[in-house]
Amino acid sequence: MTGLLPPALAVCLLLYLSYRYYPPLGGRQSKTRKKRAGQSANYNGKKYINYLPTPMDMDAVAIKGMLREQIRRVPTRRPATVLHPAVPALDAAAPLKDANVTWLGHSSVLVAMHGKRILFDPIFSKSASPFQFAGPKRFAGSKVIGVEDLPPVDVVVISHDHYDHLDYRTIKKLAATVSCFFVPLGVGAHLERWGIDVKCITELDWWDSYKLDGITFTCTPSRHFSGRRLNDRFDTLWGSWVADDGDTRLFFSGDTGYGPHFRQIGKRFKSFDIALLECGQYDKRWPNIHMQPEQTALACADLHAARMLPIHWGAFQLAFHDWTDSVQRVLRAAEGMDFEVVTPRLGETFAAKGVSYPHDPWWQQPGIG
Repeated sequence: MTGLLPPALAVCLLLYLSYRYYPPLGGRQSKTRKKRAGQSANYNGKKYINYLPTPMDMDAVAIKGMLREQIRRVPTRRPATVLHPAVPALDAAAPLKDANVTWLGHSSVLVAMHGKRILFDPIFSKSASPFQFAGPKRFAGSKVIGVEDLPPVDVVVISHDHYDHLDYRTIKKLAATVSCFFVPLGVGAHLERWGIDVKCITELDWWDSYKLDGITFTCTPSRHFSGRRLNDRFDTLWGSWVADDGDTRLFFSGDTGYGPHFRQIGKRFKSFDIALLECGQYDKRWPNIHMQPEQTALACADLHAARMLPIHWGAFQLAFHDWTDSVQRVLRAAEGMDFEVVTPRLGETFAAKGVSYPHDPWWQQPGIG
């Protein structure tokens, strides 16, 4: 006996300790949170559920095809050259008047409305993964700014706990200055694990609302799932969000498959000035949890939104389609529909209710597409 653990046992122990104690994996549900989950119509006693059956299992043929796609090198899945974002109009000293929107890449969006700055699903890390040396890497040049370059943020809104929407390193940096986090049921466990005071966390079920300084935040349905570990799928709720200050009404989809929930939301809220809608990272092998671009256009029509900002693209490759496929297809699908598709450059700030909007096909510039 040497007193040393056998290599295999040492590896197993290391994996166990990492799985149990590695902070980016997030927190576990407390008895209090489990009790509240049991009061939700979206909880079946064991897990959170979608309104509609949402199968995600893939057969052996689909899995084999996906592995083959993963190995293939397809240059058009990523930009051919370094991206050059716009300089966002984020002067911290400037007064916040009319509502404006700044797309920071993927689903990260900074919204200014009613004198407040609201940050949706922020991820500023180089990888959408618990491990920065592995996982989907950010496109070169797609990082608009760092957390330290943000003006004061009043509210952070999270749609669900997947790594490309709830980023540990970003949240840790924001925790020092942000005093209000809106999340779906259960997601607060991750924030608490990362040192955020429970008093700063507001957890909402679908259709629950909370009014903060003149802005009403409502958690609305989506069709997706949750989970950060191997054994915590469906432990927390996922959702979309509405922010309404009485003058501007905005919708943020988070991740979602298409479904009747868009019509339900549109019927309840009547109309939206702008919808920030998922448009990317789709595949025919997971049709229920991410929308095809044509469905994104239908969702915008269902919501009765005046304009749409396609999000969930432009920063990471999480699926197998060309990186510009989503924006090109949604523009074609929206032709003749009664809303406007806004296509700002990464980092470009525009008015939520303006006279004109950015429509430049910047992804087609030589060397980029």
